[in-house]
Amino acid sequence: MPAQPPHSVTANQPRASGSPGACWEVFLVFLRLGLSSFGGPAAHLGYFRAEFVARRGWLSEAAYADLVAMCQFLPGPSSSQVGMAIGVLRAGYGGALAAWLGFTLPSALLLMGLALSVLQQAHWLSAEVVHGLKIVAVAIVAQAVWGMAGSLCRGLQRQVITLAAALAALLMSGALAQLAIIVTAALAGWLLLKSVPTARLEDLPATLSRRVGAACLLLFLVLLVGIPALAAWHPAAWLQLTSIFYRVGSLVFGGGHVVLPLLQAELVPAGWLDKDVFLAGYGAAQAVPGPLFTLAAYLGVVMSSWPNGVAGGLLCLAAIFTPSFLLVIGLLPFWDSVRRNGPMQAALAGVNAAVVGLLLAALYQPVWTSAIHSLRDLLVALAALAALVYLRMPSWAVVLLVVLAVLLPGLAG
Repeated sequence: MPAQPPHSVTANQPRASGSPGACWEVFLVFLRLGLSSFGGPAAHLGYFRAEFVARRGWLSEAAYADLVAMCQFLPGPSSSQVGMAIGVLRAGYGGALAAWLGFTLPSALLLMGLALSVLQQAHWLSAEVVHGLKIVAVAIVAQAVWGMAGSLCRGLQRQVITLAAALAALLMSGALAQLAIIVTAALAGWLLLKSVPTARLEDLPATLSRRVGAACLLLFLVLLVGIPALAAWHPAAWLQLTSIFYRVGSLVFGGGHVVLPLLQAELVPAGWLDKDVFLAGYGAAQAVPGPLFTLAAYLGVVMSSWPNGVAGGLLCLAAIFTPSFLLVIGLLPFWDSVRRNGPMQAALAGVNAAVVGLLLAALYQPVWTSAIHSLRDLLVALAALAALVYLRMPSWAVVLLVVLAVLLPGLAG
């Protein structure tokens, strides 16, 4: 069997991991993704795969799948966590911050700008533009499902795990459903795929310190317990908000679509802000690129009392994403050893097959069901998919062309 080709983690490393140049490179790439990655977490994973596996070769398909699998186990915004992990592997610890800033700043600034302007204008993007962005998300997710299935779902057993995970994701609801599917898939892989030979894995960069990782995991737990305790002892408004957003970022599984209603339940009944003001931001968060967790920036700005404004937005944004930094940097140094264990590789093979199933389910609900309403929508989505797969157009160009295709009939009218 021929050796595994080219896209290894180590083969395409920058000259000086952690250097300002490497971090700047990571920031610029993720900034472009933050400006163009519409469609929610499943689409983000598709954009990342196209950029870092297919186009740049920073990661192999298997290494990327391992990072996605790791982040599926973690609470918080899984696509942002995958981005942080890619940033760490490319440019050291500063790369995680660079990746997060690039991917998060566009949507955070857009939502904070909305909050500082006229809140009643929730639909500041036209319905046609939003619809076009949803259609292109169909193509992006379909490309990711097809590409990952080709390498991660070989053999009947893995295909059964994939289809079972997709069906379960469509039938089950609740914040812990995705975690239950991943754990079940890991068990199925451990039981059914024991005969899978130990894979040849790329070495992760040696700059990942286990001491730093352990310290980050400990700090995560200390803050998870300590901030609510401190807020109960000293009920300052900024501590209350920090406690709410840190707790939500620490304990929510399922990504942005789960965190939005949970934040509403935490903030609206307690009188932090009006329901209509929350719903305006909820709608805007669906229309901007980047992670849905940046709704925290909008909510911090529009709070009914101090801290609000820009300071409140930055506070809430930092609080909801801090757990993700600590968990990713904490787990990555140990992940290399974990994934090299034979039984763990079998379990990960099951998890990777299930990840494809989760993406397949997301392709149908909510990506397809919210975007494809007519034959014309289907034809535009197929054209976008052909542009990505056969013409190898960059995703930002496909986004632009699809939006123009959706807008042109209205302009002509």
